[in-house]
Amino acid sequence: MKDGLDHALVFAAALVTVLIATPLSSKLAFRLGAVDLPGERRVHQKPTPRLGGLAIFLALLVAMGVGSQLDGFRQVFRSTSEPQAILLASLVVVLLGVLDDTRGVSAPAKLAGQILAGGVLVLFGVTLLFVYIPGNPGSVVSLGGDLGALLTVLAVVAMINTVNLVDGLDGLAAGIVAIAAISLFGYVQFSDATTLGVASSASLVLAAVIGATLGFLVFNFNPASVFMGDTGAMLLGLLLSAAGVSAIGSTVQPTRGAFAAFSVPVLVPVLVLAVPFVDTTWAIVRRVGSGQPVFSPDKRHLHHRLLEIGHSQRRAVLIMYYWSALLAFAAVGVGLFDLAVVVGVLGLGIALAFAVALRTRVVSRTTPRAPIE
Repeated sequence: MKDGLDHALVFAAALVTVLIATPLSSKLAFRLGAVDLPGERRVHQKPTPRLGGLAIFLALLVAMGVGSQLDGFRQVFRSTSEPQAILLASLVVVLLGVLDDTRGVSAPAKLAGQILAGGVLVLFGVTLLFVYIPGNPGSVVSLGGDLGALLTVLAVVAMINTVNLVDGLDGLAAGIVAIAAISLFGYVQFSDATTLGVASSASLVLAAVIGATLGFLVFNFNPASVFMGDTGAMLLGLLLSAAGVSAIGSTVQPTRGAFAAFSVPVLVPVLVLAVPFVDTTWAIVRRVGSGQPVFSPDKRHLHHRLLEIGHSQRRAVLIMYYWSALLAFAAVGVGLFDLAVVVGVLGLGIALAFAVALRTRVVSRTTPRAPIE
């Protein structure tokens, strides 16, 4: 891959920045009172600061600044307003997130802020341009300005809230976002179905996200010393959606035989985050059915149920990582490898998961329980 050094420098800038900035964000969180206390709906056992998202945002700023000075990305900043749009939209959700993490924001106000961030992206040109409709023959449908803008904002809001809702265990959201970013980055850089070439807004943002999330996991993996809070969760959701929309908008219009190759960048965020997407959908149905507000928190998410059946926090998170990585490979593999290879690896991965689960269940049944005192 050409200009791999430029991407590596952006990744390194984000990684180093978040490693330095996260402890500082923790100190700031304690001063501002942005601290999660142990409680009935919490799984942590000690007061934990929740402004880690500020460190992620600073890492994004530094990484984008470094990228703007590199030959591989300089043309991106000159030829398009996408990097500026992503930074401005990020600022909107970060300000909203900090306000929510420190003082609290109502659900309608939070939704309005998310829509505003999506609108900023659309205003500066980060918009879904066309979709592929399968059929015989399939056809590419060019979206009008209004419909493209609406779908873009919906995608942004959906991704933001998915990442936000999955942020329930130490390291879960950061790890799943890292998996999603790595997968989409791999597709954008290596697939022949894109015209993005070596450097693009999408690859720039994804390299920064990968560095920021992996660095943040140093502090956020169980036992976490800091949480990303709504600031970080909404920011990462926005960045994933913006990178995905940017990649889709620059994809070559496919022929009928290239449906799989074209659909991958559209489906990557959905497939990689399929587990939290399904969990989010079920949470909404569950809350509406019980008469609860949609945004009301509870402990009935999938990751909470993994804890209930006896998994530790670390194991529950690793299980979610595994399934997300498997889905990620399936998503990008269709565009990069032969279908037989993808099906074979996916089948092997699923079989391995069930074998491990069955063995774990057998061991748990045969292990004598300690007497109750």
